[in-house]
This record gives sequence, structure tokens and C-alpha cells, in this order.
Amino acid sequence: MVMMSPERAAATPFEFRAPPPSPIRTSRRSSVTNDEVLTEFLEHSLRVPDLVLPDTIFPRERFVEHPPRIDYRLIESYDRDSVLKILDSMCSFGFFQLVNHGIPVELIGAVAGAADAGVFGISPEKKVGVGRSPEKAYGFEEYWHGEDESEVSEEFVWSRDEDLKMEMEVISPIGYSNFSKKMEWLTQLTEKLGEKMLGIFLENSGKIARNEVVLGHGSVWCVYKHKIKQGLSVWNDELENCFKHDVIRMLIRGTDFSHAFCFHFCHGSSPLFHAYSKRGWVSFVPDDSAIVVTVGDHIQGWSGGQYKHVIGRPIYKDHNKEKQSGSNNNTNGISMAFLFSPTPSSSSSNALKSPNEIRTLSLAHQALFALFLTLFYNFFFYILKYI
Repeated sequence: MVMMSPERAAATPFEFRAPPPSPIRTSRRSSVTNDEVLTEFLEHSLRVPDLVLPDTIFPRERFVEHPPRIDYRLIESYDRDSVLKILDSMCSFGFFQLVNHGIPVELIGAVAGAADAGVFGISPEKKVGVGRSPEKAYGFEEYWHGEDESEVSEEFVWSRDEDLKMEMEVISPIGYSNFSKKMEWLTQLTEKLGEKMLGIFLENSGKIARNEVVLGHGSVWCVYKHKIKQGLSVWNDELENCFKHDVIRMLIRGTDFSHAFCFHFCHGSSPLFHAYSKRGWVSFVPDDSAIVVTVGDHIQGWSGGQYKHVIGRPIYKDHNKEKQSGSNNNTNGISMAFLFSPTPSSSSSNALKSPNEIRTLSLAHQALFALFLTLFYNFFFYILKYI
């Protein structure tokens, strides 16, 4: 055997060659007992299944002729039947109409008008600077419905955020200030409704896991501007596609605005309201000046799934048939949704506190209080002795 020196071994590279494939078929049989069964299985597994996801996600629409209707004046008078009707509507439908709520229709219309002029009337170039992003939970967003982009909708998320106020007052100082003042007034009135609904839920919810109740980040407004070209015939399937687009969009971004209740103001929109949950898809015609209240994800979590989270949206439809089909004018509808989420500073958060959270005096304060009572007693006894 010839041994190579270390220097020669280092200079000579090792050659690893794989053995050439043998053309001779091996006599070893396959471990699979039946090759035909394996072949058939592979053929079926490689086929693309017929997907029916749209029908699964979006069940057939069910129209409700008489949606639940709650008179807020009866709730304020502590009418037990109205309270039970609210709870039953939340459990069965996930929504109800609130009438005689005390919010002036004129105020709702004024807010919608101020939003149309002072917010959505801003030029597209200026809106870009206040567009929504993962870092900002407020601002503008524009999206399209339909394959031919026949309907364009805009959304503006409003809150009491100081950064939003500063950015909007730069691009629309007068218009946004007018809108913000009216919106603040409407917010205060709507918050009272939210606190009342939350109080009813907590008083009648039985044993809730109080430790799991997490207060939210605060309430926000989602203001929508629906644009539909006049003369465009909007059929039921097109309205259905619009709503499906909104549902997918809200399902993806639903966690951005967690809330207890959502109050829908359908000013200037179509009288057709759509509500979607895991139980199904329901549509109905709300009463005039009624507020549609839907259950939020907070209520679903706090109730252990007894009340389901419902996504709702009014669908705008152009009913003006007098305009010619070639008109370039647009018919605009404004709808608003108030996503009520209690915060630690809100009055409704007091109902979320556990009885064990009642504040008590510390030992030091108790000792000082006892010393004060002793001195006061001795002083009082001394005065009575020499009178």
C-alpha cells in the first residue's frame, strides 16, 4: 500500500463521485401491496377541490319584516319588559332599534352636513397626509366597490385624539372645527346611551368573570360617505357584493376598534340595513330616525359567547330615476357608526368594578383616625366637666 505524504494529500483534491444509475430494474418489489390503490389516491389528492367558500362565509340573506324595536323612554322609566326585550334581542338577533332616544334629528343632520363639507370636501391631495395607517387609528380611507369601481366610498375615523385635531386643523381649520364641535355634542349624547345599555347588560348578566373584563381604549366614530353615480341601476346582487366587500374588510380589521356596542346613524342612506354575524346575514328596514344598536366583541367576550358580535352597515341606493343615465353628478349619503368602548375614566366603568375593589383605609390612616377620636372624646369630656 502506497502512502501519500501530507503535502501531496493536501494538494490533491478528493473526488467523490456518485455511482451511475443502473438501467437494470431491481428485483426488489415495492413495499406497497397494491400500486393501483396508491396511484388512485395520488390522482384524487392532486385534484383542486371545488371551493364553495363564498356560500359558506356569506349565507343567504334573510329579510326581517319586524325587527326588534325598543322605546328608550320606557327604559328610563325602568320598564322591566323593555329591558327583557333588549336582552332577548341581543341574544336572538344581536341588534335592535332604539327609538325616542332623545338625540335631535336636526343634530344628526347637522353633523352629517358638516362632515360632507368640512371633512370629505377636502381635496384628495390634502387627505393623503391624514390617511389611516398601522401607526394611526384615525384619518381617511377610500375604497371601491364592484368590479367596474362604480361605487366609491370614503371612511373617516374620528376620535378625541389631539394629534388628529392638530393635523386636521392644518388642512381644514374652519370646516373641521365646525364639524368637531357638532361631533363632540353628538358624542356626549350617544355616550349616555352606551352607558345605559352597558348598565342594563351588567345588571342582568348574572355572574361575570370580572377579572376578564378589560376596559377599552375609548370610543371612536366611523363616518362613511357613499357615492353612487346617478342613473346607475343598482341591483340586489350588486348591493350584496358591496356588503360582502364591507364584511371582508371589517372582518380583517375588526380588531382595530374593539367595542361593547355600536350605534348606527343612517342619515341620508338607504333604508336597507344589513347585519352579519356567525349566525347568518339579516337585512331589514329601520324606522325613521331610529338608531340601530349592534352587539360588539366586548359584550360577546364578557357574556361567554351568549351574545354574538354583529357587523352592521346601511347600504346606500340611488332612488332618483328622473336623472338621465349619462349624468355625471353624484348622489352622496352620509352614515355614521359610534363604537362605544368604556374607559377607566368614564362613568360606566364604575359598574365594572368588583365589590372587592372598594377602597379601604390603610393601617396608618386607621391609627391616626383612632387617635383623633380619642383626643376629641377627651376634649369633649373635659368641656362638659367644667361647664
